[in-house]
Amino acid sequence: MGWNYPDISLDELVKLTKGFVDILILASGYQSSGLIAHWDPQNIKKAFQWGRFFENVFSHFSSSDVYQESVKELDKTLSELTSSASFPQGLAHLSSATLANAQRFVLEHLIHVLPLSDAHLRAFLTATIEMELDQLSGTENNCLDAYLNKLTLQKTSLIPAPDRKGFMKDLVLSSPDIAPIKDFTKYAVQEILKRRCAVSCISTVETGLDILSNAIRRRSLSDNNLLNERLSEEKAPMNVELLLDLITWNHWKSRNLSYFIDKRTLRLVSGASLIFCGPKDQWMKVFQGLNISAERSDNDFSETIELLLLGCIASRWNCLIEHFMSVSYFSLTISEQYHQVCRLVMGRSQTLNTREQTTNSKESGILEYLTGQLGSQQHQLWKLSPALAAAAIPTWSPLLRLYMTEMEIQFKGDFSAIRYCNCTQDMKEHKNCELAERIWCLYIFHVCGSHLLHGAGSA
Repeated sequence: MGWNYPDISLDELVKLTKGFVDILILASGYQSSGLIAHWDPQNIKKAFQWGRFFENVFSHFSSSDVYQESVKELDKTLSELTSSASFPQGLAHLSSATLANAQRFVLEHLIHVLPLSDAHLRAFLTATIEMELDQLSGTENNCLDAYLNKLTLQKTSLIPAPDRKGFMKDLVLSSPDIAPIKDFTKYAVQEILKRRCAVSCISTVETGLDILSNAIRRRSLSDNNLLNERLSEEKAPMNVELLLDLITWNHWKSRNLSYFIDKRTLRLVSGASLIFCGPKDQWMKVFQGLNISAERSDNDFSETIELLLLGCIASRWNCLIEHFMSVSYFSLTISEQYHQVCRLVMGRSQTLNTREQTTNSKESGILEYLTGQLGSQQHQLWKLSPALAAAAIPTWSPLLRLYMTEMEIQFKGDFSAIRYCNCTQDMKEHKNCELAERIWCLYIFHVCGSHLLHGAGSA
């Protein structure tokens, strides 16, 4: 039967929906140019008016079964719209059900997505109070007194009691009906309390991370001091070598584990998860914008590379940390570790698993893009955490062979434009240099943890 709603055509409604999407993008905090979007009370009220329009339309749809075919036709069109690579992934769930609750959708975006500065919060509360006063003015002679009485009656429901951990309970709205919002203040306070709860959770997690990071550093320092004490008392040469290896091993593990749980790293992982949840065409546009600034700053370019590598492993972040923590000391020399890694890489490159690359199509796309961006600047990989480079670049990727080509030059002491290790030139064995640490990390993840990188753990 198709579209049969008489008051507006499907094309007109879709055009207005695209305008509403633009409003929601601005409500997410940024203009299409990337500049910060500033909201004042008047613009906030206009955004809610957009929402009220869609709610009114869908209240008409729900009033008669005759229009259900129109709703189905709209959802079909919206599905095609949201599946476009250029459509914002954060709004990919847009549907008739979303538009039927459009004012709540605007409210949630203005509270939860946007950076909540004092100025924005003040503008938001001003707008919600003015809208509620406007509604009351149509039925009450003294709308201000009526509004204050209304707040007094709702006081207990507006501010739920915190639990023992300081988190708020019962913040979910009790009824998902599609009636227009009448109690703007009630909904606004509930959403602000939800955000407060989320911020409290994040703060607690960050505090826990700080405690864990400090404990790791103290443990590393304590173990090193203990080993140094034993070393000063030790007389047997074989045990001296073992203790020195343990000190180095302990230092590497603590330093690389600290990178994995650092707050900055976790923020980048979160950002990478968000960026790469979209299709390739979309996330490439994000990095094309980042490359503009990267041309001005070498540090920006390094961070772009880091973000791409984190995108490869964000989905298995916890598994990688658990594996890294579980690895116990082993007595293989760096030379033995290096040759085992080389054999593994060469073996897998000769029996390239096409199915594996297809299974990891997103990872393959990221690495392909990264390889193109690096060009001949493979030395940029050496500016990143050794554990990140080892965990994020799989053996089937040509990027790992480029990474190890420079490693082979350093290992043999051949000429290199950038020198990371002078052990060979100084007639020393690679033991506690940067090259040794990077080989150790490759061994940890590719040899000891091959099930994570090439098996079910990568899913």
